[in-house]
Amino acid sequence: MVTLTIDGQKIQVPEGTTILEAAKAANIRIPHLCYLKGINEIAACRVCCVEVEGERAMVTACNSPVMEGMVVHTNSPRARATRRTNVELILSQHDCKCATCVRSGNCQLQAIANDLGILELPYETQLPRGLRGAWTTTFPLYHDYNKCIKCMRCIQVCDKIQSLNIWDVSGTGGRTVVDVSNNRVIKDSDCSLCGQCITHCPVAGLRERDDTGRAFAALADPDKITVVQVAPAVRTAWGDYFGLSREEATMERMAGTLRRMGFDYIFDTNFSADLTIMEEGNEFIHRLKAGGLTRWPMFTSCCPGWVRFLKGQYPELTNQLSTSKSPQQMFGSVAKSWFAKKLGVEPEKIFCVSIMPCLAKKAECDLPTMRTEHGPDVDMVLTTRELVRMIRADKLDPACIPEEPLDDPMGTHTGAGVIFGATGGVMEAALRTAAYVLTGENPDPDAFAAVRTGPGLREATYEVAGIPVRCAVVSGLGNARKLVEQLKAGKVHYDFVEVMACPGGCVGGGGQPIDLEDRELYGVRGQRLYDLDKANTMRYSHENPQIQALYEEFLGAPLSEKAEELLHTNHKGWDMPNQQA
Repeated sequence: MVTLTIDGQKIQVPEGTTILEAAKAANIRIPHLCYLKGINEIAACRVCCVEVEGERAMVTACNSPVMEGMVVHTNSPRARATRRTNVELILSQHDCKCATCVRSGNCQLQAIANDLGILELPYETQLPRGLRGAWTTTFPLYHDYNKCIKCMRCIQVCDKIQSLNIWDVSGTGGRTVVDVSNNRVIKDSDCSLCGQCITHCPVAGLRERDDTGRAFAALADPDKITVVQVAPAVRTAWGDYFGLSREEATMERMAGTLRRMGFDYIFDTNFSADLTIMEEGNEFIHRLKAGGLTRWPMFTSCCPGWVRFLKGQYPELTNQLSTSKSPQQMFGSVAKSWFAKKLGVEPEKIFCVSIMPCLAKKAECDLPTMRTEHGPDVDMVLTTRELVRMIRADKLDPACIPEEPLDDPMGTHTGAGVIFGATGGVMEAALRTAAYVLTGENPDPDAFAAVRTGPGLREATYEVAGIPVRCAVVSGLGNARKLVEQLKAGKVHYDFVEVMACPGGCVGGGGQPIDLEDRELYGVRGQRLYDLDKANTMRYSHENPQIQALYEEFLGAPLSEKAEELLHTNHKGWDMPNQQA
């Protein structure tokens, strides 16, 4: 252990601890912009500079280890003056139009500048020239060169965590620019649209394409019947902006809020998550019995970020993806067929909106394979952040809005549908129903808990009806790459593999609220979904009465011709840009 003094407090920390982490252990917060523990510890911003007695130069706290007897001052006049100068220099190369910035009020740079009392800039503003219009506005991911502070977080997250290397730097000094690597255009790159670069950006240098204007226009159109679905992970995070606890930010409270915004019908994506299990679970059993999994496993296909990754990085394995559409797309397909029939309206009248924790969903709904002669299955996707902005624009206070029930017939769901939003949830839900299909009896709903939230890669083997089923669950594309490489090398073999592009699954998605303290919240958000599963009186997708009615009235049976037409897709029917001739 090392003993040191920080701001008059004597503390002990393990040898090798940085000054920043030592201060944090003593509840002393040292401001920083570029630092991400274990990911980006390069002291690029120099906002964390502190004064250390005996040292002539200021010391960066994020990557300087503590020493025995060290005396540190985090807010001495010299430390404050240095920090202020460094922030002013950053602001001189930053578009400071906060009133028109999507991150205003939730920006680390803005918060630090306000705390330092910076009311005017002593340096001439020098924004990158000729780059304002250099980025496509149609791609779901938007990069604003004039807001980028070159902290390098996006580069490190994309490379170290997601193993994609989309971002790189060019130029030196004040001419440094973060851009797509190898001079590519973003829409022609291997970007999976996981959005982790956005959620780890301290400013608005990166953001999602804003579709709130289209949503408001649809709500105001008297000729449109607006149908909205909400993903399970959204309910774990949307209340953060409004000071609601996760227990208060219920789906029913969101339903009341969405009705006040003007949506005609409010449903839960959990319904179509149950539907996905019926199709994907039966598809897995069919492939397993047919001997189609002797060399390669069946991969889940509900995460479009993962699908984009596999098609871009390992296109030869595309056939191993389940042909089942994602819950989002299944919902849209059923809404514009079964539900439209129940309403007695033409499918074209229905405008289907998805509220998702994800950027890749914005690209998924535009795929040519996700539409019929009536138009796209899903017309548009809003992230959790966009939903919050719309609620705020309408001046609604969810805390004052009572809970209201969801609409029928697609408002009923089981606990198995809820856990889709957490890593391991799809696998667990599928195994519950697969066991029932093979044995005719429900297993213990917690029999497959070993695949739940945990390390980035988890393995388990279960015996179902005498058949050993080798499973793997992985979240984060860096972990997915390791798994695929092991499969290709013949070092491991699985029958069924669930992959989520974002660490922790959808609860850690790139469209979720951004935490100013850089906390990774996917663990507590995921636990909320498992708590909801446990509290649900139905925990098996095949027991959902509305799913049963859908098959009886419309689809016939899982994997039927009608189900194949509406609920399955051809992943080879579209290409990633690097696959195009």
